[in-house]
This record gives sequence, structure tokens and C-alpha cells, in this order.
Amino acid sequence: MLNKLFNKSKIGKHSMEVKESLKNDECLPYHIAIIMDGNGRWAKKRAMPRIAGHHEGMQTVRKITRIADDIGIKVLTLYAFSTENWKRPKSEVEYLMSLPQMFLNSFMPELMERNIRVEMIGDKEGLPSNTKSALNEAMEKTKNNTGLILNFAMNYGSRAEIVNAMKDIMIEVNNGNLTLEEVDEKTIDQYLLTSKLPEPDLLIRTSGEVRLSNFMLWQLAYTEFWFTDVLWPDFDKETFMEAIQAYQQRNRRYGGLKGE
Repeated sequence: MLNKLFNKSKIGKHSMEVKESLKNDECLPYHIAIIMDGNGRWAKKRAMPRIAGHHEGMQTVRKITRIADDIGIKVLTLYAFSTENWKRPKSEVEYLMSLPQMFLNSFMPELMERNIRVEMIGDKEGLPSNTKSALNEAMEKTKNNTGLILNFAMNYGSRAEIVNAMKDIMIEVNNGNLTLEEVDEKTIDQYLLTSKLPEPDLLIRTSGEVRLSNFMLWQLAYTEFWFTDVLWPDFDKETFMEAIQAYQQRNRRYGGLKGE
């Protein structure tokens, strides 16, 4: 089974092919965040139930993780389930909550072979026990891996994240561990769920929607955005490379001027 999932010779060849399609490896984004959108519409176009689209979307997660790892991306954050997604039909939510267990169980041998570390941001305690157990187990098994960080945003909402960070900072101030003068951008960064991760260099959103949907509102201040009409289950290597090539042509000034 492991040989079918992971073939070193094939991966080496594939990695070279992918890299050849890039304009400049030295300008690769370190951290890519993706709002995976369009699973339901993909299924509807094929007269299939929405869960079929989510299942196909899970296969795309596997493919894009492999490609990101092959070309040397260091962090891949995937917006898998937002705090607003609980409003969806119960049957759909239950299926979405089962996906992490299915995905991680089947993909774990390859994650280990590839030295990929699984992380999560979001309210883990608000997840069903089976979902939480699958994520905890994956994070525990891969905690010593030093390659790509595969970071899932599950039960995640950026406004709630920021509110909770502010509350924690206020507690520290009230307890005398922080002064108001010490509260700056770096302080806030330390209290966010992404405190151990660099801010995303590139944000990709699929399916033609052009909004952030309460995703990493603080962290995306200077991120390059790239939108595509491609639905997430149809998102492939060529589209991924197109996004990265577009990123490489951007001039990231961070509010200054090029060359300063």
C-alpha cells in the first residue's frame, strides 16, 4: 500500500517537472494559504449530491499538498471549515466533520514519508470528538517532522481569533504582566493562533468568489491575493503553477518603494 502511495523515483521526476514550469525558484512563496471553494457547485454541475463535491475536494487537497511539498513550499494553510459553516445542513456538516479522519488515515503513510507536519488553527474544542481525535493523532504522529507544514483551519473564524487575542492581552495587562505601552503589532501576533507561523505570502481563492470570508484578516495585511474561477475539485497543478507564477511577478513593497 505504501509503495502505491509514495514512489520516491516518481516524486523526484515530478518535482523536476514542476520546478521547470516555474520562472524563478528563489521567488517561491514561503507560506501559501488557500480558501478552498466550489465543492458544492462542482457537484451540482454534475447532478451529484454536495458531499460528492466535498469528497472530490479532499482528493484535490492530497494532490496540492504533494505538489507544494515537491516544489519546496514551507507552509500550506487550507481553510477547511469556518465557524460560519455550522449553518449548513446537518447531514453536510456531519460529512465534512468525517473528512479529516478519512483523509488523515489514508494519507498518513505518505505524510510520514514526506516528512510533513500536520498543524491546525481554530477552535478544536468545538469539533466533534472523532474529528478532534483524528487531528490530535495526526499532529502527534507528525510533530517531529521537519518538512512542509500542512496547516488546517478547522472551525476557524478570524474575528473570533482576534477577539480572543484581545481578551488574553487584557488579562495579561490586568495581571500586571504587560503594560499598555508594550502592546503593539508584535504582541498581538504572539496571541493569535498563527503565532508560530509566518504570515502568508500568497492567498489563493477558488470558484470565482472575491472575498476573504473571515479568514486570517490580521495575517493577510500584506499578502498577495490571487483569485480563479476554477472550482476547488478542478484545481490542478497547472492552476497552482499559474498562481505561483503570478505571485513571482508581483512587486511586494510593504507600503514602501521598490529597492528601499
